[in-house]
Amino acid sequence: MTHTSDFTPTPDDRFTFGLWTVGNVGRDPFGEPTRSAIDAPTIVRKLAELGAYGVNLHDNDLVPINASAAERDQIVSAFKAALTETGLKVPMATTNLFGDPAFKDGAFTSADARVRAYALQKTMQSMDLGHELGAATYVLWGGREGSEVDASGKLLDALGWFRDSLNFLAEYSESQGYGYRFALEPKPNEPRADIFLPTVGSALGFIATLDKPDLFGVNPEFAHETMAGLNFVHAVAQAIDAGKLFHIDLNDQKMGRFDQDLRFGAENIKGAFLLVKLLEDNHYSGPKHFDAHALRTEDEAGVWTFARGCMQTYLILKEKARQFNADAEIQAALQAYRVEDAELSQLSEFSPENAAALKAQTFDRAALGARGPGLERIDQLTIELLLGVR
Repeated sequence: MTHTSDFTPTPDDRFTFGLWTVGNVGRDPFGEPTRSAIDAPTIVRKLAELGAYGVNLHDNDLVPINASAAERDQIVSAFKAALTETGLKVPMATTNLFGDPAFKDGAFTSADARVRAYALQKTMQSMDLGHELGAATYVLWGGREGSEVDASGKLLDALGWFRDSLNFLAEYSESQGYGYRFALEPKPNEPRADIFLPTVGSALGFIATLDKPDLFGVNPEFAHETMAGLNFVHAVAQAIDAGKLFHIDLNDQKMGRFDQDLRFGAENIKGAFLLVKLLEDNHYSGPKHFDAHALRTEDEAGVWTFARGCMQTYLILKEKARQFNADAEIQAALQAYRVEDAELSQLSEFSPENAAALKAQTFDRAALGARGPGLERIDQLTIELLLGVR
């Protein structure tokens, strides 16, 4: 029997956590914190001890929004010392444009021009900090970029303001020599009733309208697409197909619930397996970021059990993906599922002649409809693999 000790993470696995994830104190809309805050240097040292590759942060996860310049420098200095001591990296940075009351009706999409300008200022300062810490990817989650009252009439204007802000930040990054790749993080709702760019597909469509679309990709999150009843693996496949998977947030979620940010693999084992297989088969080499947190029931020991569990589950499912690819019966079923035809493939490459030949082709429609492709068997074999009986 294989044991969890055989799935010990190392920095080569490129697992990362946010300061806000393992640093979550257990507060929710109905209850106060259930555990004490952990300072950033301690988080860095503990993650390194567990085998993580890096730690990510919003600006105010590290530096309080009301900190003085001297306090900011002292906090950042202590954090950088812990990074140097442990070798932990900061692959990604982002900014909090959702917590402060100033952003209650949006940041880049606020109807108040002063708020939009402040959001740009705050983001530039956060980008400065991220670059100082070595971040190469900058994530933008528009948690307050949305609405409850569409009668306000700002929808098209808001998309324009959003576009202008992203174009501005891309120019700022280039002018400073930061070289950031920006990753938009879609989410359908919460904390706003409706958030702009709610899905991976909508974010990809919006990116095409930007001045420098090559600098922008997506940071899809398992829980966000699942909340809306969508298939996260499909969303990630679309991002890979578009060459836009710049970063990814791994967690878990029950469909239709509030944003739970559960431990990776805690609920949707088959979905998590198919996601890991998709990432590994397509050689995704970016950070694998766990944007999740321990249950509110847990103490600090439970936080580190949660973090270790996220990484171990990914590695277990990675091994399952290897077994799937090496399983002769599964591979034979997959091969039988696909029917190739060299002549028809050639005719499907357009030319006037091929179009005419394809129109003249005779197909046995009844036979095509009668064929059983064997998907039940493929799915059952997958379940048997996951349940450990293959």
